[in-house]
This record gives sequence, C-alpha cells and structure tokens, in this order.
Amino acid sequence: MELLPISTPHCRIERDEHVLVVTMNRPEARNALSADMLVGLASAWAYASEERDVRVAVLTGAAGTFCSGADLKAMGTPSSDPEVRARALEMTDFHWKGLLRQDLPTKPVISAVEGYAVAGGTELLVGTDLRIVAESATLGLFEAKRALFPMGGSAVRLPRQIPYCHAMDLLLTGRAVTAAEALSMGLVNRVVPDGQALAAARELAAAVAASGPLAVQAILRTYRDTLGMPEPEALRVSDELGWPVIGSEDAKEGTLAFREKRPPVYRGH
Repeated sequence: MELLPISTPHCRIERDEHVLVVTMNRPEARNALSADMLVGLASAWAYASEERDVRVAVLTGAAGTFCSGADLKAMGTPSSDPEVRARALEMTDFHWKGLLRQDLPTKPVISAVEGYAVAGGTELLVGTDLRIVAESATLGLFEAKRALFPMGGSAVRLPRQIPYCHAMDLLLTGRAVTAAEALSMGLVNRVVPDGQALAAARELAAAVAASGPLAVQAILRTYRDTLGMPEPEALRVSDELGWPVIGSEDAKEGTLAFREKRPPVYRGH
C-alpha cells in the first residue's frame, strides 16, 4: 500500500488501488480523538471524494483498538506539526468533517472494529456505511451517563438506522454493548474472530470496488438526498440520479461482460 502525504501523526492514510485505508493511529491513548487525528480523517474523506479512482474507504484503528472517543484536551490543542496546523486553519469544521458528521465522502466507508469503539468511536461507526466488528469488541454511546451529549450526530442518526427502542436504550443508558448484541440490533453487518476485522473489511471493500462506481455513488447519494422526503418526491430524485447511470459506458460494459462471461472492467464513465 502507498502511504499518502496527507497522513498526520495520529492518522495513517494509505491507498491500495481503488481502496483507501484510514487508520486512527494514537495507540498510547486507545486512539482517542485529537486535532491531529481529526485533521487526518477530514483530509482522508476529502481525498476519497476528490480522487476519481478511489471507490471505497476502510476506517480502522491501530494496535487492536478502534477509537475510545474524544480526548477534549487533545482535540482543543493545535497540532505540533506546522503543516497539519496550516491544514486545520484552511479546513472549515475539520472536527465535524473528520467525525463524518458533515460533508460525508461521496464513496462508501467501511468500519473495521477491534477492541473499544465507544463514545466518539461508536459515533464514527454510526457515520460509516458498512460495519465489520471483531467478536470481543465493545461499543457504546457513554455520553449521557457522563452528563454529556453525543455531538457526532448519533442522537439523530441512530434511531434512523436501528429500531427506536434499541437506539434509545444505547443513547439513554450509556451502557456498553457487545459485538453480538450490536449485530442483533442491526447496528453492524458482521462479527468476525478477533484480529480479523480489517481483513474482512478489505474483502468487503474489494466487493464494493468491483461494482460499478457510478452506480455505487448514485445509490449512496440517492439515500442521503432523499432522507425525510415523501416517496413520490424521493423517486423523482432517484430517477434523476439513476437514469444517467443506466446510460453510462460502465452500464454497457456490465452488460457486455455478463454476455461474454468475464469480469467487467469499469472506468467510471
């Protein structure tokens, strides 16, 4: 994999052809969020959106931990790296962008979770599109138990993603949740043996990357753009985004490859 120069001291960003791998890299603090990490995350999501050949991103954490949440002191302390400080000044709302609260990447993001993914770690997971979790992982939104508020957006997003009563259970009690329980709630896609989350997420990323990129991005955008719309209005948006995909060169290639019984070669056209 190629290490990209947009990496920061607390966020390693690597590219493997169509897949971007983003690693929260502050293991001495269980990958708690810092300014260095959030600038790196925001940079990664912007890069994923801007780079045509990036089709999917994987978010994980270093040293067997996903993310233990916010480190308020570190988040409020500017980076010691002059280049990262400059990027932070140029990047409006890098905290919210890094947390996947706003300006979401136009490509899908897959979370690969080992160990703790709590508070801000679970908020990051809720911002991703597909979720692979190791069997001994711990999830949870601890904010209310500490008289805090989940500012990453989970109070809005979680009840839209899983049944209301499960969402309120997590949000109002602030209790820890096992991987198995998260799977039973529909919060995650798959539970895998410990140490296998990243490998499983990479397999899933390869499957996404093998799909037509125009189709994948249009499906993701349709969902986001139609949230809260009545069905007739939402279907009009779906048609506006879907018909250009149907008429694309990639769609022709997909049909031809099926007829010729070979893997398609999609170019995003």
